[in-house]
Amino acid sequence: MVATEAIMRALACKLEREKEEEYAMAGLLHDIDYEVIDQEIYKGHGKKSVEILKKEKADLPESVFQAVLAHNYDKLGNEYKPKNKMDWALFICDSLTGLIVATALVRPGKKLVDVKVKSVMKKFKQPSFAAGTRREDIALCEEKLGIPLNEFVEIGLEAMKGVAGELGL
Repeated sequence: MVATEAIMRALACKLEREKEEEYAMAGLLHDIDYEVIDQEIYKGHGKKSVEILKKEKADLPESVFQAVLAHNYDKLGNEYKPKNKMDWALFICDSLTGLIVATALVRPGKKLVDVKVKSVMKKFKQPSFAAGTRREDIALCEEKLGIPLNEFVEIGLEAMKGVAGELGL
C-alpha cells in the first residue's frame, strides 16, 4: 500500500496536483481490507475497505471512497466502476507495483535503486514473469490517463524508489 501511495502521489502531481492528498490516501488505504477478505476470491474487496474506513469514522473526501471502491471494478462483478482520473490511476497503478517489486527481486542486489525502466518494460513483455500482473490494466495508462506506457512505468518506478526504505527494497 505504501508503494501504491507513492505512485498515486506522483500521478496526482502530473494529473491533478490539487488532489495530491486524495490520490495518496486512496493509494494508501485501498487494500485496508486485505486481511479480512477471502484471498481466493476477493469477494467484496474494496467495498469492505470502505466499510472499515467509515466504521472508524475516517475523515476522507467521498472521492477517496469512490476510488477505493472502483480499484478492482472488473473483478467478481464489482459494480463500482472508475469514473475519473483518480479512480483510473488507482486501478491502473495497483498492478504496476507488483511488476516493479518482482523486477527488483530478480536483480542481484534485490534493490529498487538497481532497477531501470528498460528492465521493467522487458519484464512487462514477458507474460510468464510475475504472471499475476494484469498487464492489460497497466496498459490502460495511455487511454485512461493520457500517459505513455514508458512514462507511466518511469513515474511508478521513481515514486517507489522514493519509498524504497519503507518497502525494504
